[in-house]
Amino acid sequence: MKYQAGGIGRAFVARFEDGEDFLQSLAGLARREDIRSAVFFLVGGIKEGRVVLGPKADEMPPEPVWGEISGNNEMVGTGTIFWDGSGPRLHLHMAAGRGGSVTVGCLREKSSTFLVLEAVILEIAGIDATRQTDPVSGLALLKL
Repeated sequence: MKYQAGGIGRAFVARFEDGEDFLQSLAGLARREDIRSAVFFLVGGIKEGRVVLGPKADEMPPEPVWGEISGNNEMVGTGTIFWDGSGPRLHLHMAAGRGGSVTVGCLREKSSTFLVLEAVILEIAGIDATRQTDPVSGLALLKL
């Protein structure tokens, strides 16, 4: 294990509107406000998303099992923001459900808010962390 200690910097609260791509908007906020390291929490609705549900097999590099979220769903999620060489990279794990059906996974590529989605973003100050592509897994992993 590798780690660094820091503190809480700025705090942000954001509201994403119906139909808004909240992954894109959250990354844009991180870029505008120069949020280099953060944890965020999401609560609200999602109507479209592409989710990694896990790997197909226990091997490297992992081949993802993809799932889709469609229709109005309730959602909770938590994630991190760390920059790579080109800007902010989000890593979001979430659960979304409607009725008795629930999808849990890593939301990637696309997202669309259903009605409203709220975010609380807590900047982490005093650490030097980035995302770098791991040559074995092919994933953008945290580097301290």
